[in-house]
Amino acid sequence: MSKSPTTVAIPDAIDEQSPDTVDGLEARVIVYNCNCHTYQQVIELFCNAIPGMNPTLAFELAWRIDHEGSATVYSGGRNAAEAIAKYLVGGGLRVAVQ
Repeated sequence: MSKSPTTVAIPDAIDEQSPDTVDGLEARVIVYNCNCHTYQQVIELFCNAIPGMNPTLAFELAWRIDHEGSATVYSGGRNAAEAIAKYLVGGGLRVAVQ
């Protein structure tokens, strides 16, 4: 994550499905570091997309993504996970649903 805004191409979602994550069952949304967003941009995307998210938790997740390469930002129903992932991909983040 950089400190200044940059225009970049929007990456595609990475859909890594396992047999356990069929429609309606538990799924998770993983966000990967892409070095193309500011912390503030990521925090706003998380707060707008993820139920129960707040700026403090969003910052902690953004920090983990920046320093560890990825983080699970949501665990819950498959339909909700796919909707969250779609929103985050629309904001330019690299995302996988598992």
